[in-house]
Amino acid sequence: MTSIRPYRPEDHDDVYEVCVRTAAHGGDARGLYSDDDLMPDVYAGPYLQLEPELAFVVDTGHHVAGYVLGAADTAGFVQRYQGEWLPSFAARYPRQAPTAEEQHVVDAGYTPSRMLIPELDEYPAHLHIDLLPELQGQGYGRRLIRVILAALRERGVPALNLGLSAENVAARAFYDRIGFTPLPSSTPGGPVLGISTDAPV
Repeated sequence: MTSIRPYRPEDHDDVYEVCVRTAAHGGDARGLYSDDDLMPDVYAGPYLQLEPELAFVVDTGHHVAGYVLGAADTAGFVQRYQGEWLPSFAARYPRQAPTAEEQHVVDAGYTPSRMLIPELDEYPAHLHIDLLPELQGQGYGRRLIRVILAALRERGVPALNLGLSAENVAARAFYDRIGFTPLPSSTPGGPVLGISTDAPV
């Protein structure tokens, strides 16, 4: 039976699989880069290592098919990323990537400071959420958001932010439906949304 539960270390490979299969603006990014682990090593791995207590997965009973990952204090997370994650990332991925498209992702991996948006005082936490197509449209996304909002609220975190690509239209529609609002640091190519942890999602 499909359920939402806290992340366990044995879920690592499934989380990476979900990440890469949803990393192309919501579509499958396998084969797009020189290493299929590149996207997960930027957008999933750091959270599993540095803040696993804010990782929750959707377990189908056979595999993990979705997750939400978060950082309660983005500024603190960036500092830990630089000291504890970036050295291993840099050892695996050269600073110069083989293609312009891959360079964009590598640059994101080398610059965690990109997470330091001007609104951090009001929206100190952030998250990443992904679901395989088999789970989409069944309410699991909303349930994952509820779970992480509750976990952050218990820690006294007032609100969170997330960034996304303007090309991911389906994701933007989902966030709008559940109450996320645009923040001033949004750009035409990269909306930044925020929500209170006590919002009625």
